[in-house]
Amino acid sequence: MKRILTGVALAAALLLSGCGGDDSSTPTSAGSASGVSGNLTVLAAASLTESFNQIGKDFETANPGVKVTFSYAGSSALAQQITSGAPADVFAAASPATMKTVTDAGDANGEATVFVKNQLVIAVAKGNPKGIKGLSDLTNPSLKVALCAEQVPCGAAAKKALAAANVKVTPVTLEQDVKAALSKVKLGEVDAALVYRTDAKAAAADVEGIEFPESSGAINDYPIVALKSAPNPSAAAAFVAYVQSGPALDVLVDAGFQKP
Repeated sequence: MKRILTGVALAAALLLSGCGGDDSSTPTSAGSASGVSGNLTVLAAASLTESFNQIGKDFETANPGVKVTFSYAGSSALAQQITSGAPADVFAAASPATMKTVTDAGDANGEATVFVKNQLVIAVAKGNPKGIKGLSDLTNPSLKVALCAEQVPCGAAAKKALAAANVKVTPVTLEQDVKAALSKVKLGEVDAALVYRTDAKAAAADVEGIEFPESSGAINDYPIVALKSAPNPSAAAAFVAYVQSGPALDVLVDAGFQKP
């Protein structure tokens, strides 16, 4: 009888041990919603800073095994970094032209997809002390105006909008990304700058965005793509897909971007 009871107790212990092993393995296999993990490096246009910071946090929450690192700058500078061999997983550009630099070099993994659009406004100091109403006001020689350099998407869009309005503006500075141009207004170093609607909205505590009709003809498409040499290709593909999902699009639209 004693041997029988001992055998039963041993069998029970083994059964419980087996159940415990199943429970401990479940969180490991379900630790990431999409099965991705590791570090993910995203190079993104400066105008995406606030939105992508939030989207990155949301992506990490959905995929606890992933750590997202962003590098923001002018799209043309980022494209040059990629074609020069800089290690990165994803590229999000502020124009198809800068994305083409990467795809033409064979550095993209598949085709780039447009995920949002953006439009220019005239950024002025809070309260619009100079009374600026449109592009023609920027020709006033007493005004200091900042523009993005032409090779940067916001600069290319500004050039197109000014041409549509038949307006010639002589800027006091040409900046390498839209955040730098906006900073000049925030610091009071210029009276106005042509920036994206999203950037003016993000800095609403310090600046106002003046809408102008010619901006409708200079709307920028924002494409995104996973990179061919991505150190973490599975996470890159998952992030590109997530950026195009409903939750991410809600964040982008709330920031002032337009749906593609």
